[in-house]
Amino acid sequence: MLISESALRTFTQNVFLAMGCSDEHAGLAADVLIQADLRGIDSHGVARLVGYVRLWEKKRINPNPNITIVHQTPTTATVDGDAGLGLVVAPFAMRLAIEKAEKYGSGWVSVRNSNHFGIAGYHSLMAVEKNMIGFAMTNASPLVAPTFSNERLLGTNPICYAFPAGNYPPVVVDMATSAAANGKLEIAQRSGKQVPEGWIQDANGDITTDPHALKKGGSLLPLGGNKEHGSHKGFGLSATVDILSAVLSGANYGPWVPPFVAFLEPPNDPVGLGIGHFVGAMRVDGFRPLDEFKANMDNWIARFKSASTVDPNQKVIIPGEPELEAEADRKKNGIPIVDAVWNDLKGLAVKFDSPLTP
Repeated sequence: MLISESALRTFTQNVFLAMGCSDEHAGLAADVLIQADLRGIDSHGVARLVGYVRLWEKKRINPNPNITIVHQTPTTATVDGDAGLGLVVAPFAMRLAIEKAEKYGSGWVSVRNSNHFGIAGYHSLMAVEKNMIGFAMTNASPLVAPTFSNERLLGTNPICYAFPAGNYPPVVVDMATSAAANGKLEIAQRSGKQVPEGWIQDANGDITTDPHALKKGGSLLPLGGNKEHGSHKGFGLSATVDILSAVLSGANYGPWVPPFVAFLEPPNDPVGLGIGHFVGAMRVDGFRPLDEFKANMDNWIARFKSASTVDPNQKVIIPGEPELEAEADRKKNGIPIVDAVWNDLKGLAVKFDSPLTP
């Protein structure tokens, strides 16, 4: 199933409006999800829309949040999202970080009392649009076991760095700190496929390729898969995201992070408020002239793109290139929607009496 960007954007925005979001917030939330689908990150696009609706129905998402700055210095701040959509709260925080960077060279904002914020790349690229280096990360529902454990204590905890370039597109390193994002398991479940070894373990801690293992008490593995392949490094990266996003802001961390799925209740002994994010922006000209940096970035990109490869038919892929290629294709030909997601969207169309056509 292919659907045009404009049709999918209008429908998604209408769903957020039906939830009670303002025009501004509905448009912004829809944009974050549509950008994920355009960039080929299907796990974080409109496939998540039904999840947001279910959390809203459970009154765990506030459609009209009073987002406030609860603490700040000239270059730092902590924001309370008032249980709003992370799709709205995180851009608020990044705009604040950018404002601080414009005045003082860098800006860093931690966020508490928020929800799932979509793709980290969306927020980091806001800084790139201002010729700054952008950072974005968030903690998430505990699905990942630390190295040597079979207990879910961390989320997939994505982290993103985005760097402006000159003649080339920006370099965007956007990744989960787990071996795979949970959304990739969901994609495998919908398609009836197994997942690669090293992504997930069962309840006993044994490696499995069953994409449904999480529902049976299993857990995702940190980036690296196991200790022999560097999972302690993935664990360390995930811990860093959790601490900066939540311990620093006053959000829930570790096993206390509330689940994204509505049928699971948040822990009854929270250690903070909602989930947490951490975003930052740095002015390049705080370090050297912008044009010199961009020229060197172009040179860096060109050199890596020309690297010799084991397979002459396979070139080195610069971080962010696959997403740009997907965006060009999907803007032209439409966004692919798998049957399971299409059925979810049709259900929302009926629920909110909002038309949805391919």
